Amino acid sequence: MKIVDIKPFVVDCFRTNWVFIKVYTDEGICGVGEATLEYKEKALLGAVEHIKEYLTGKDPFRIEDHWHHIYRDAYWRGGPVLMSALSAVECALWDILGKSLGVPVYQLLGGKVNEDVRIYVNGWFSGAKTPEEFAQKAKIAMERGVTALKWDPFGSSYLDISSEAMDRAIRTVAMVREAVGNSVDLLIEGHGRFNIPTALKIARELEPFKPMFFEEPVPPDNLDALKTVREKSPVAISAGERLYSRWDYKKMFDLMAADYIQPDISHAGGIMELKKIAAEAECRYIGFAPHNPSGPVANAATLQLAACCPNFSILEIMYSDVPWRGDVTNESLVYENGRIKIPDAPGLGIEIDEDACLAHPYQVHTLRHYTGALTDIRPPESIFYF
Repeated sequence: MKIVDIKPFVVDCFRTNWVFIKVYTDEGICGVGEATLEYKEKALLGAVEHIKEYLTGKDPFRIEDHWHHIYRDAYWRGGPVLMSALSAVECALWDILGKSLGVPVYQLLGGKVNEDVRIYVNGWFSGAKTPEEFAQKAKIAMERGVTALKWDPFGSSYLDISSEAMDRAIRTVAMVREAVGNSVDLLIEGHGRFNIPTALKIARELEPFKPMFFEEPVPPDNLDALKTVREKSPVAISAGERLYSRWDYKKMFDLMAADYIQPDISHAGGIMELKKIAAEAECRYIGFAPHNPSGPVANAATLQLAACCPNFSILEIMYSDVPWRGDVTNESLVYENGRIKIPDAPGLGIEIDEDACLAHPYQVHTLRHYTGALTDIRPPESIFYF
């Protein structure tokens, strides 16, 4: 079997654009991956073209060998653009291998240790502006069986936070906690916003509400700062969505800078690279909680990985999505009691519909994190897909 083509499909999904990658072979078996790199899609497409030049004509089953050569021969190693392109292609190669053998990818990685996985939802708060609106939407999510909620309550704050913004954020957390009681975990997102003293001040304010973790309290480009926060914080710290390989994670582990790690299968090297990172975390008794706010293909790949990681803790997933999510793939998720079942179909267990993807082409979307528009994360017509 030989690789004959690689094509990207860029699909508008309201807050950003999904980027699906499809790898074609001369025997008709195709694999899919996802490289959704928020807001920098055009740079990513160039990286995919370079990988296509290398892979065309090669054996798709030599996954580790290809990964090594693509990573090494970039010369400028790592980073979000090159690693996202590599991640998507690597997932697609596992998909081809699984399909060719008629088994799900998790079976190729040692088999299941998890039949299903606990999820926490992002985007449940879409459109909320006031603490009361957040509390109302939290109640609705809880009624759907959701057992863990994540959100960023910090508006447009960066590095420091005003007394007014702090009061509003903590009142929101308090009202959500009151609305859902103690049966639902709260996960507070920082989006890498704050300096050390502000992050610690927020962590202390959060402590009475017993969050599962405070995510990315400081910018991701200084792990020593993250370590300082983690050592002094009264609540657990999570981070790692903007680390792009096991080499990036080495310093994270050496410093013991987080209680939970959050590598993204679309950015940190793909399935095998995340399995290696998870194993490093396992021997340090650090929780594995993959970052997963993107599209259906990334979700399918992450579920296959979560199936076979003993230290898997919890998986991020979007609460609702654009109405055409069900058109662009054949995604079929089984959800019950705040958990999603691991699919058993061959490969990743998902296919994209090329025509449906082309019906929703690229649209320009810009970063919302520091504009105060973070809750504008889903369109009014968004639907539940699990």
